[in-house]
Amino acid sequence: RRPPMSGGPPQKQAKMATAKTLEMRKLRLMTAIKTPYTTDGNLDLPAFDAHVEHQIANGVEALIIGGTTGEGHLMSWEEHLLLIAHVKAKFGSKIAIVGNTGGLCTGEAAVATRKGFAAGMDCSLLINPYYGKTSARGIVMHLENGLKYGPAIIYNVPGRTGQDIKPEVMMQIAGHEHFVGVKECVGHERIAELSGKGIACWSGNDEQCHDDRHKYGAVGVISVTSNIVPALMRKLMHEAPNDALDAQLQPLYTWLFTEPNPIGVNTLLMQLGMCEPVFRLPYTHTSKESREESVKLVTKIGLEHCPTGAKGLRVLEDSDFKHVLNGDDA
Repeated sequence: RRPPMSGGPPQKQAKMATAKTLEMRKLRLMTAIKTPYTTDGNLDLPAFDAHVEHQIANGVEALIIGGTTGEGHLMSWEEHLLLIAHVKAKFGSKIAIVGNTGGLCTGEAAVATRKGFAAGMDCSLLINPYYGKTSARGIVMHLENGLKYGPAIIYNVPGRTGQDIKPEVMMQIAGHEHFVGVKECVGHERIAELSGKGIACWSGNDEQCHDDRHKYGAVGVISVTSNIVPALMRKLMHEAPNDALDAQLQPLYTWLFTEPNPIGVNTLLMQLGMCEPVFRLPYTHTSKESREESVKLVTKIGLEHCPTGAKGLRVLEDSDFKHVLNGDDA
């Protein structure tokens, strides 16, 4: 009998990946899509739909629903599952739906993942337990309880969870029939290592995604920036290496992530008129100076590459923004 790998249970016999799992591995550009709110703090489905339509028109292949960027952690599970069901019912034939149904509590994440698939999502996004960290064995068991329901992308972001999912741990679930691959945020070398072992990887760092895709073996990117310039991000992922375009977008990447995500992308989409200037706390807008800089950045890149609402691009004042807790506090 094969001995267990260090820090975890024995590797299970690999099963052939399901057809849906293999289909998800082909997708190069996924957007971690922003969730907009109405002025009373509820989900703004018309604004969300307009944004999704722009994503589809510009070649985005999948949406992460309720991810960190989409503020799933600020939603009730009812809201989260409603959004998955809504986007699947309205756009499911045009774009793949990945529901962020992972979490720190294994039981809660498992129930949410089961319900997410019942609501129509094509794939889940699963994360290792954050705050209440566990052992390598515990990480494997935690993730397996989500993998059993359908295709899953594992999200490795030590900067948020405080715990890295090491390659030797990832390999223990890589043979699961529903294991799609990894959204990897550790960097170039980790993506090269996992890709070299046959694991499909999506860059979790927009500023590195061009090189991750063309030099280090990544399939593509799960992107925040594609909320703003989806067609250009598609070009980076689908076409030949383009160092000039990558360099052109670096200032935008820097701006979007100067404050913790999703503060930057929220502020910019509000200034583009794609949603009401409403934040669910603890998120708030960037400074006036920063907001002015963002307008200059997207103007220089070309506003034709960005989604814009009826009011067009403008610099918002501090007084234009509203902060809410959720839709129940209106």
